[in-house]
Amino acid sequence: MSIELDHDVFDVQDDLTEGLTEAQTLLADLVSIPSPSGDESAAAERLKSYFEEHGREVWIDEVGNVRAPADDSVLLTSHIDTVPGDVPVKVEEGVLWGRGSVDATGPLAAMAVAAVRTGVSFVGVVGEETNSRGAWHLAETREQPDAVVNGEPSGWDGITLGYRGFLSGTYVSTSELGHSSRPENNAIQSAVNWWSRVADFFDEDESDGVFDTVTTKPVTFDGGPTEDGLAVEATVDVQFRVPPRYTIDDVREVAEGELTRGSVHWEKPIPPVMTSPRTEVARAFRVAIREEEGDPRLLRKTGTSDMNIFAGVWDCPMATYGPGDSELDHSPNEHVDLAEYDSSIEVLTSVCETLTD
Repeated sequence: MSIELDHDVFDVQDDLTEGLTEAQTLLADLVSIPSPSGDESAAAERLKSYFEEHGREVWIDEVGNVRAPADDSVLLTSHIDTVPGDVPVKVEEGVLWGRGSVDATGPLAAMAVAAVRTGVSFVGVVGEETNSRGAWHLAETREQPDAVVNGEPSGWDGITLGYRGFLSGTYVSTSELGHSSRPENNAIQSAVNWWSRVADFFDEDESDGVFDTVTTKPVTFDGGPTEDGLAVEATVDVQFRVPPRYTIDDVREVAEGELTRGSVHWEKPIPPVMTSPRTEVARAFRVAIREEEGDPRLLRKTGTSDMNIFAGVWDCPMATYGPGDSELDHSPNEHVDLAEYDSSIEVLTSVCETLTD
C-alpha cells in the first residue's frame, strides 16, 4: 500500500530545520512524525523517500519494515516505532528535543545516513516497543548477513554487547467457591503464593549487578468469583528479564516447578544475548570511536532489544550502537545532542567501511 506524504507537514518544519545539515534534517523530520508502535507508516514513508532520493533500492514489506538491501557485509537495522507520548519537537542550542530522538529515531536516522554513504544494507523495523514483529519477520524471511549492527542508544562512544532476555506469561487458576471461613486456599491465594515462591527463588544477591540476575515482575493481577457464582478465578500476567547465565527454559522450569494449582501460558520468548568484545564488529567500533577522539565503553543492558532476536537466529558477529543517553528512553524530556548524532554517523561510516574492505 502506498501512502502519500503531506508535504505541507514538512513545510511547517522549515523553522525547525533551518541551518541543519541533510543528515540532521532527516532526524528532525522523523522525530516530527508521530510513530508509536502500530502507527509507523508515515515515518516509514519518510525513511523510504530518503533512500529513493539517493538512488537506493528500497521498499516497505508486508509488515511495515523499510528494506534497503545492498552490500550484506553489514546490515544496519534499528526500529521505526516509539512509545506513545507528546514531547514538543524543537532545536535549541544544538539539541533536538522530541519523542524518539533517543529511542530509537536517533540511531535509526544515523544508520540510514551511514548506509547511504557506504552502500551497506539497511532495514528499519516496526513494533520493537511491543512485540518486535518487524525483527521476527526480518529474521525469518531474510538470509543471514555477514555482520549486524543493531540501533539503540548507547552514547556515541558506547558499544552494547549484551542484553537480558524476556519471558512473559499468564498464570491461570480456578477453585470451587466456598465460604471465606474455610481453611483451604482459593484460586487467589494460590496465585499469590505461587508468585511469592517464584520471586523468592530468584531473589538473589545482586552483588554482581542487575544484569546477572533474573528480574521478576507481576504486571497485572485479577481475581474473584465467576459470573455464575460457582468458582473463584485468578489470573496473573508476569514478566521475567533473563540474564545470559540462564536460559529461557531454566526460568520456565522454575516457574512451573512452583505450581501447586493452575497453569502458566507462555508467550513467545526472546533469549538473552552476550557477544564477545573480540569480534571484528566490536574491534571496528573501538577503532572508529578512538579515531573520533573518544574512549570506547563496552556496555551490557538490563533490558531487551531486537539484537536478542537476531542473535538467536543468525550466527554472525553483531553489536548494538547509537547516539543518545539511554537514561532518557521514554522520558518526557527526551533529547539528543546533534553533535553526538553527527559523531555517531562518522563512527558508523568508519565501521561499515572497515567491515566492507
